[in-house]
Amino acid sequence: MGSQHRETAVSLPLLVVILGPTASGKTALSLALAQKFDGEIVNCDSVAMVREFDIGTAKPNAEERARSPHHLFDCIDPAEYMTAGEYARRARQVLREIDERRHLPIVVGGTGLYLRALLEGLFPGPQRSEELRERLRASAARRGPDHLHRVLGRLDRAAAEKVHANDIPKLIRAIEVCLASRQKMSDLWQQGRDPLQGFRILRVGLDPDRAALYERINERAREMFEAGLVEETKALLQKYGPTTRSLESLGYKQAVQFLQGELNREQAIQSAQQAHRNYAKRQMTWFRREAEVTWLKGFGDDPQIQREALQRVADKYEN
Repeated sequence: MGSQHRETAVSLPLLVVILGPTASGKTALSLALAQKFDGEIVNCDSVAMVREFDIGTAKPNAEERARSPHHLFDCIDPAEYMTAGEYARRARQVLREIDERRHLPIVVGGTGLYLRALLEGLFPGPQRSEELRERLRASAARRGPDHLHRVLGRLDRAAAEKVHANDIPKLIRAIEVCLASRQKMSDLWQQGRDPLQGFRILRVGLDPDRAALYERINERAREMFEAGLVEETKALLQKYGPTTRSLESLGYKQAVQFLQGELNREQAIQSAQQAHRNYAKRQMTWFRREAEVTWLKGFGDDPQIQREALQRVADKYEN
């Protein structure tokens, strides 16, 4: 059905974006769409881009990746970090290449900032200042993240309302932007964005029942520990050291705490479960602000949800 990508499109080629909280079945839905519509899957999950971080990221396995082409998985070293801007640059290049092959690009993942950078572009913020960031990190450690949130509130109330009081990295970046540019970050957000051109975008959102989602999250977090997350984390710690940024991500952070004797195994599992549930809640808050999302009330591995999504994509081809 790859030829449909061009032949039945009235104007621009179609881009499908699958978004939703962790454990909502985005991978299963992406594979169903890719197989039906001759698609290629583009990762939009920041930790899934990191090589050697496997068990705790729920990446598609080898069998799943063999079913359709996958892009931007395992593409950076554990010692590296990909900014949202760099992700957008790389992902846009991948989308152009998929379009040239006349295949359907399917962007999948839960990292909201990366998705926004890809689709809408980023504002032209000032360069990072590691010296300022270090001072702000020290201030947060000494006085708590609430202090940074109050500082941002004085500099830019609108930006403070959009950043969670515990999200230290985003608070630091927002304060840095305000101080370095001498402008409000919320004003800069409106300037100079570079939205993605050349595609019609269909956003498909997964919105399963909250209790069922939390049950699945709890089960998956426990399964990660049973599948060897602690052993994988131990090897990564020995190879790259405790300051490796990706070891702060969900699941790995709790495995590190277990290895360092801060938590016993059951406490680590329960802490990981809670952290994943909190993350799912933040993801849904973020994604509900996305424009023009077609929300499906279920999991992506549910046959009925897959039929609904397949029909939505087919309708877009015909319109």
